Amino acid sequence: MAERVDIRIHGMSCASCVGRVERALGKQPGVTDAQVNLAAEKATVAFEEHANPSQAVHAVIEAGYQPVIKTAEIPIIGMTCGSCVSRIERTIEKLPGIVQSSVNLTTQKVFVRFLPDAVTLQRIHHAIRDAGYEPQDLGENTQAEHEDREGIQLRNKVLLAAAFTIPVVFIAMGKMIPALEAIFTSIMPHRGWMSIEWLLTTPVQFYAGARFYRAGFAELRHANPGMNSLVMIGSSAAYFYSVAALLAPGFFPAGTAESYFEAAAVIVTLILLGRYFEHVAKGRTSEAIKKLLQLQAKTARVICDGDTQEVPIEAVVPGDRILARPGECVPVDGIVEEGHSYVDESMISGEPVPVLKQKDNEVVGGTINKNGALTFRATRVGADTVLSQIVKMVESAQAEKPPIQKLADKIAGIFVPIVLAIAVITFSVWLGFGPTPALAFAFVTTVSVLLIACPCAMGLATPTAIMVGTGKGAEMGVLFRKGAALETLAKVDTIVLDKTGTLTLGRPELTDFVVLEGQENDLLRWVAAVEAQSEHPIAEAIIRGAKERGLGLPSISHFQAEPGFGIEADVDGHKLNVGADRYMSRLGIELGKAEERAAALAREAKSPLYAAVDGKLAAIIAVADPLKVGSTEAIASLKAQGLEVAMLTGDNRATAEAIARQVGIQQVLAEVLPDQKANEIKRLQAEGHNTAFVGDGINDAPALAQADVGIAIGTGTDIAIEAGDVVLMRGDLRGIVNATSLSKRTRKTILSNFVWAYGYNVALIPVAAGALYPITGFLLNPILAAAAMSLSSIFVLANSLRLRRFQPLSPVRQESKPGLLETQVHA
Repeated sequence: MAERVDIRIHGMSCASCVGRVERALGKQPGVTDAQVNLAAEKATVAFEEHANPSQAVHAVIEAGYQPVIKTAEIPIIGMTCGSCVSRIERTIEKLPGIVQSSVNLTTQKVFVRFLPDAVTLQRIHHAIRDAGYEPQDLGENTQAEHEDREGIQLRNKVLLAAAFTIPVVFIAMGKMIPALEAIFTSIMPHRGWMSIEWLLTTPVQFYAGARFYRAGFAELRHANPGMNSLVMIGSSAAYFYSVAALLAPGFFPAGTAESYFEAAAVIVTLILLGRYFEHVAKGRTSEAIKKLLQLQAKTARVICDGDTQEVPIEAVVPGDRILARPGECVPVDGIVEEGHSYVDESMISGEPVPVLKQKDNEVVGGTINKNGALTFRATRVGADTVLSQIVKMVESAQAEKPPIQKLADKIAGIFVPIVLAIAVITFSVWLGFGPTPALAFAFVTTVSVLLIACPCAMGLATPTAIMVGTGKGAEMGVLFRKGAALETLAKVDTIVLDKTGTLTLGRPELTDFVVLEGQENDLLRWVAAVEAQSEHPIAEAIIRGAKERGLGLPSISHFQAEPGFGIEADVDGHKLNVGADRYMSRLGIELGKAEERAAALAREAKSPLYAAVDGKLAAIIAVADPLKVGSTEAIASLKAQGLEVAMLTGDNRATAEAIARQVGIQQVLAEVLPDQKANEIKRLQAEGHNTAFVGDGINDAPALAQADVGIAIGTGTDIAIEAGDVVLMRGDLRGIVNATSLSKRTRKTILSNFVWAYGYNVALIPVAAGALYPITGFLLNPILAAAAMSLSSIFVLANSLRLRRFQPLSPVRQESKPGLLETQVHA
């Protein structure tokens, strides 16, 4: 069975880096797919069978990048011989993400190297226990786990580079100002100041800028130059040109033996500063994941033999009895066995009002217990909890590339070689035709071209917007299982909705109880008592309606059912008959004006029944599958966005059209069998429509898969995670409005990012090459080119982060469960 492994990678800076890593991974045996997300700094690798991460890790290193690998030493109790060693090693190596495992029988420890994004130390800990041994120490420094080493290293390099670069710039600029030049030359000659610049620039170039050389040489070695190559070549050209001008000025034409040490130092410092800002901003794009992870409890109170013990959350297993005290976070998913309390489920439902939980109700890990103690049985723990599934879903969407990003990667793959060719042409033209000193002009313009064209902003344009967009969607209860869906949904022009369970609640409810003669409560409890002997869904709705009103059901006698007509029984000394109009006609009971009222109810897609007491008509009963709260508002909002809305259902046309009229849908596809729903979607696609199908995610799976975007309706913890491209966590259709609005905003952000990134390069490369010089005398300084390149990346990141301010267009509430108290009761 195929496995997917996530590898976090440091050192990538642009789209060409992404392409290099993907190609390196794709060449490895057994790898079927490799996708790299620049913003997340993560590669997702799919293997044919059992994953072999060690080869993938080696491929990343060979490509010139640094995979994030963690190490741990875990003491183990219970090992006695060599077979114990091999058993533990085999068990650990079966886990995805294990690079190396080595067990030492003498020291009673296992040494593990693993990929933290593919497997956790807690999972390794659990595997050792499953093998029959007892790990004693997780060997993990929690603070170090969360320490931002990359950010700290970048910050320190920036500070060091700035400390050396500022005096270099002061010296270089001072020599150009006539008033200061006399002071400088009175202290030491010009070449002496050049020597000081050399000493100050060298640590900036080769220590602070070492990352550019490591990655740049790797890019060139693989014949795939990228951003690091451009920075390395540009800054090195300035540095070594200056060194040669200092040590051998006689080799240069007159007037060209000048130093550009300040350009080399400033280039490295500015680009490092830009990388640091990018790192900080990229960290902010994943804040939604961090917020979700913060909801997880660290410990749980497990009840064992009457005693309560506080244990790490990783130690909880399904079946454990857990105590949740007032004010505590519910640690895992489970079923309440004792107690009652209100629980804040806003992280799942978005509903701010706490929900009452009592015996047999389900609780979800990460929700907050408010005012009472709950004892519940754990049902889902670890990666199986609803919260973990949400986190995994969002991470998967952020890691996947939408079509526009794949196109961008291809463009970036050929962009850098084109830039290098332009740089060579620029140098040749200025050297051959430029004014005196031609070599100096050729050098300045070539370095400027190399720096201005770095494709960093291109590589960040899509993934940062996708990360922020999917994170924002998760906050609103809209989960994008695929990053591509966020882009594709923006192009959809037709929304097709299933009826049952999507527009409606999906189960019959008692909607009308029209009393014609007698006491309402007595009639309802008698009817419910009779219907309790039936297994018909309509009977269940009537019984549920009576119970929600708090009515007890009396005992009955002489029960008799006539299939297709109705039922008869004796209740509390009365003979009760409940059934359709034909049953009443058979009994000789006149319907009169009640028949008109029943016909009106039927036109509203309700199923009318009659109840007679002692041979007299007493009540009209109506049962229907009612619309969900917000359905009508959602349809109106989708139409306001310019979308066509259709309904697809297996129900008869009369019922379907009655529901469609209520919500404002004109196009109705009725009496469609489940296996024909996908064909209807195909037909719409053949007519040129980009379609999104909205269904419950189980019976509608073929249609969800066939549509351009499948939107699965999830309710509470029953999320159909594998059903669609998008999952609405709540049963409220207004989530579709928010999903389409967010997707359009995200796509607009991506396009504006590309307009900036590509427009910036197209506009400024000719300027850097000196196209304006013959007309205006303006020549772009390499320092300004480096600053502009960094600002371009920061602009793209800032533009993507604006998506965090997106506000839902429609308020979404957890779906209500209307019963008799919420229906029209006519006395």
